[in-house]
Amino acid sequence: MQLSDFDYHLPEALIAQHPPAVRGASRLLHVDGMTLSDLTFADFPSRLQAGDLLVFNDTRVIRARLFGEKASGGKVEALIERVLDDHTALAHVRASKSPKPGSRLIFAGRWEAEMVERHDSMFKLHFLAEENVYDILEASGKLPLPPYIERSAEQDDDERYQTVYAREQGAVAAPTAGLHFTDDMLATLQAQGIATAFVTLHVGAGTFQPVKVDNVAEHKMHSEIYDIPQSTVDAVAAARARGGRVVAIGTTSVRALESAAQHGELKAGCGETDIFITPGYRFRVVDRLLTNFHLPKSTLLMLVSAFAGYDEIFHAYRHAVEQQYRFFSYGDAMLLEKKEY
Repeated sequence: MQLSDFDYHLPEALIAQHPPAVRGASRLLHVDGMTLSDLTFADFPSRLQAGDLLVFNDTRVIRARLFGEKASGGKVEALIERVLDDHTALAHVRASKSPKPGSRLIFAGRWEAEMVERHDSMFKLHFLAEENVYDILEASGKLPLPPYIERSAEQDDDERYQTVYAREQGAVAAPTAGLHFTDDMLATLQAQGIATAFVTLHVGAGTFQPVKVDNVAEHKMHSEIYDIPQSTVDAVAAARARGGRVVAIGTTSVRALESAAQHGELKAGCGETDIFITPGYRFRVVDRLLTNFHLPKSTLLMLVSAFAGYDEIFHAYRHAVEQQYRFFSYGDAMLLEKKEY
């Protein structure tokens, strides 16, 4: 397939720049083949049945953006992509001239780091303070809002760009389908007999990188760390045994589950994944998908097209634009039924 196959017209006014005033006060588009239902997120429990299993991504967004200057002069900005150990991290670095190995960077006027070496588009930074990288980020980092949100992070974003169940720090972008859930909603689902389980996939900045090749098959995916606990493998097996459906909350949950089942059965464990899901992929674990709307020409739009059907997704997106749904991270949600081939 060609990259142009995954383009669509999106009025800029439909890109949500702020979360809804109240968490969970979003719209929900239910996509069942070519049948579309305009709902609110409060209707989500009514689309489930006792015995279903929801799989959430419990990653926590870190305050990954640091601002400072090079010791030699000139401003510098770093986006920490991955913490390697207590004092070392891989980062995207923006500066008038890229720092060379051995050069020193000073962030927030107090944290000194040495640029050790370059890894493709990222830089390996060694922080010289006694504090570990996570403590430095918590003290001086800024929340890394997506590039299509045209404002700086505000105090409200510290809470709203984080799921209520986030616990495993390491992501630089939120698993946004989970942003709709409140503690009250989770309690309602539990009372309804809906089971829950968790995976961890630390979302990287690569999720926003544009596809730069015309032939989609030639695109190289970014790599992300995931962890599937044995309790989640057991929960999936139990749901299957009782006739329940496995509902992935977000594309990141899909990527984690399907990565851990690439060789057949779902297996517990940690790993890295660069799985690239495009139309024609056969899903092994996930039966239904709750997700937000995705960027034109993005790998996530390709993933949902593989899941629900290419024609079905573009029919739904045209409807969403006409009905003025809110798009992307702080936008509205879709509940997708898997297309059976």
